[in-house]
Amino acid sequence: MAEHHTEPWYPTAAYLYTLHLDGLALAWEYLRRNPDYRLDWLRRHRRPQVAQPVAHRWGLRLLEDPALDARDAHPAWFPDHDGVLQLYPDADPPMDAIVFAFWSLPGSKCLIHDGKRLMLVLRWPGYSLRLAIAPGLADGMAFAYAIRACAQLQGLAAMLQKLATAVDATPAAVASVRPSLSALQELHTLQALDAALAGASLREIAEGLYGVDAAVDWYSDGGLRSKVRRLVQRGDALMRGGYRRLAQLPPLEKGRSASSADRP
Repeated sequence: MAEHHTEPWYPTAAYLYTLHLDGLALAWEYLRRNPDYRLDWLRRHRRPQVAQPVAHRWGLRLLEDPALDARDAHPAWFPDHDGVLQLYPDADPPMDAIVFAFWSLPGSKCLIHDGKRLMLVLRWPGYSLRLAIAPGLADGMAFAYAIRACAQLQGLAAMLQKLATAVDATPAAVASVRPSLSALQELHTLQALDAALAGASLREIAEGLYGVDAAVDWYSDGGLRSKVRRLVQRGDALMRGGYRRLAQLPPLEKGRSASSADRP
């Protein structure tokens, strides 16, 4: 059996950051592993005139570097996710209007231009929020926000309250939340997918995910083997196009793929 302890996919600790990713960030984790997407990224300089149409087929406004994981990458999805808040200057603000105060917003901040407008991504423990900033809105101006009528509002009010009452102070300690079963499933799926892409066998993947002792009674119809196979199949499906559901993107037309559409 080949030695896999030194493989990048083997240590589960390397995937712990995925436990705290939202749907959009998880969508990027699956897309960036797609070999065809990575090939399009490498080709972007040779055919710059078609870079944007290619990005749109993948569900992005602009191609993003697949070498960056969700902690460092900030893909601009096209069209926007329903949860993106759109901020506009308030044309008729009341006297006590809350103003847009960039440095008082909670969490870490990343400001990017997606080719159309400024996008502000906020992350703090247990939460993330994406804001689309309309032209003309400046720091210190009263603002109004808009969301799509179809957006899911559960939990959004709490985030808006945090924006309205946030202060510069950072909490001294943050209680960690036990990861959900769905979060653990995403971690194992990404780890299994990376292992499969690296050529590892199902048993080698099982040993990496669950330990050598768990794979001692390995046999063809065993539950562990079936479990690992399902993880690999799930990861491949999400990488090949299932990520679009996580990002709330429209599905591709039947019989077409993002990598092959409109190519000679």
